[in-house]
Amino acid sequence: MPHPRTRTARAAIAGAAVLLAAALGTAAPAAAQTSYKVNYSWSNAFATSLDPGKAPPGANDWSCAPSAAHPRPVVLVHGTFENQANNWQGAAPILANHGYCVFSFNYGGSALSGPVMGIEKIEDGAAQLAAFVDRVRAATGTDKVDLVGHSQGGMMPRYYLKNLGGAAKVHTLVGITPSNHGTDLDGIAELGKLIGVIGPVSAACPACGEQIQGSSFLTALNAGGDTVPGVSYYTIVTKNDEVVTPYTSGELTGPNTTNVVLQDQCRLDQSDHLEAPYSPVVLHLVLNALDPDHPGPVPCQVVLPLTGPTGPVTGS
Repeated sequence: MPHPRTRTARAAIAGAAVLLAAALGTAAPAAAQTSYKVNYSWSNAFATSLDPGKAPPGANDWSCAPSAAHPRPVVLVHGTFENQANNWQGAAPILANHGYCVFSFNYGGSALSGPVMGIEKIEDGAAQLAAFVDRVRAATGTDKVDLVGHSQGGMMPRYYLKNLGGAAKVHTLVGITPSNHGTDLDGIAELGKLIGVIGPVSAACPACGEQIQGSSFLTALNAGGDTVPGVSYYTIVTKNDEVVTPYTSGELTGPNTTNVVLQDQCRLDQSDHLEAPYSPVVLHLVLNALDPDHPGPVPCQVVLPLTGPTGPVTGS
């Protein structure tokens, strides 16, 4: 055992080192960033998201200050019949874990804390998105945000960009299985069946009718081109999409547009429409889309429809 005088000397030296480091601006680093658990299974998220009014893990820290590495906050936009809680238990935590300020909200429902959202007129949902983006910009002190949306949430922001002044406030729109050019009636009915909603194509879901191929809403939205100047567009589609059919109707054409077919990136990933925003492959594609100057390795592993990866996820 060291002599007491030796221990005292060591303590004094350690204390002096701390003081010197502080004086030089090299003090010990701050506490590590919170690490949120990432959910990679839609079925698990759907079964456990009991409070649709509650933001997913990692989202809606209104004191979050964007960093130099990630200067724009990310706003997550859920899909039809979904809500912020059951749509973003994968994307919200993984984005927060990578240092982004992440925000989510509910839109398109009679009560903004209800379980079934995204069913009212898409134009009204876009107006709610516009108000939420302004709130995020004010809280974070940023001029622009990035948007990540699923299904209707990947298409609806295009109305905001085109018609509500959103192009001046958005840098990048990432759409995961977006309904950009609509789907057929079977696709909307299949989504209602998967979510457990009966009779989706009715007066109770104006957004459903607006997403059917050839609707007056989509005809007007896509007139004059899919994109608007100043915004980067990135879409991720899956060949197993049983809701947006054909799956290629989610793709966009125009300047600053990138379309990725999931199975071309990783043929082992068989995610369907609902599992796609939980797939570890898709989530890493989203990270790269938001920061294309610093792309990271994208994993490739077996991912099943609805239930997710069959083994451990690495590199998350």
